[in-house]
Amino acid sequence: MSARLETQFAGVTFKNPVVTASGTFGFGREFEKIYDLSRLGGLCTKGLTLTPRPGNTGERLWETPAGLLNSIGLENPGVDAFIENEWPHLSGIDTVTIPNVGGSDEASYVGAVEKFNDLPVALIELNISCPNVQCGGMAFGMDPDQAYAITRKVVEASTHPVVAKLTPNAPDLVAVARACEEAGAAGLSLINTIQGMAVDIDKRRIVFDNVYAGLSGPAVKPIALRMAHQVIHGVKIPVMALGGIATWRDALEFIMIGAACVQVGTMSFVTPTAAVDIVDGLEQYCADQGLANIDEVRGIL
Repeated sequence: MSARLETQFAGVTFKNPVVTASGTFGFGREFEKIYDLSRLGGLCTKGLTLTPRPGNTGERLWETPAGLLNSIGLENPGVDAFIENEWPHLSGIDTVTIPNVGGSDEASYVGAVEKFNDLPVALIELNISCPNVQCGGMAFGMDPDQAYAITRKVVEASTHPVVAKLTPNAPDLVAVARACEEAGAAGLSLINTIQGMAVDIDKRRIVFDNVYAGLSGPAVKPIALRMAHQVIHGVKIPVMALGGIATWRDALEFIMIGAACVQVGTMSFVTPTAAVDIVDGLEQYCADQGLANIDEVRGIL
């Protein structure tokens, strides 16, 4: 692979700007059977919390036209189990591995993040935006003051740069983004899923036990593109953009409005090779356009 796609984000060098989104790639083991994960620019882990979580009850996934509703509820084995069972394997893969960390209060966020302090991870993605947990995540990401407070606590506790992952459900997303920047976040990622719901007319019931769930997939891309554009122009720190990216052309739209990196999520369920297909497409685009590096078109709009 050439250096045409090499990308800088918060002082970290990515071989290309394509990163797999948290919650859609597990810890990479299933996809590793399909392609070499070192072809990725980066990999965001499934969301991790200080202690194991069983996740939500009832229906968890529901397909929609051009999208997917999920109500997983941050099911995960906990940080300790991840460090013991998954990190030794992931650390041997030549890509940027980014642990995604969530919590329900300041203590659980800080406690989880501190466990990574002695590990050579490049970045921590701070999930202050999960729409499926009844307490904690969504509340922190909805309000600029709370977003500032939790981001500041985590930045102070972490030895690694922190990337705050934002919820599109916030009343003023740019204000939340600026609050995270002021709190010391090295970068931002957005958008997380958009709150939605589903009704099963055959069973005459609301599909999800939690009533509302998170919508992702191509249906949300125009909204994600608009929100990414607003935030990119509202802050000085770099942005990883995500939301409905299915092809290299989608990825290039986000890059042209100024995204440093892009994350690929739901499309990996539809086409398991989606992320590396996008890498190949961007590489070919740069070659066809005679670009020495994709930076030449980053932020041109």
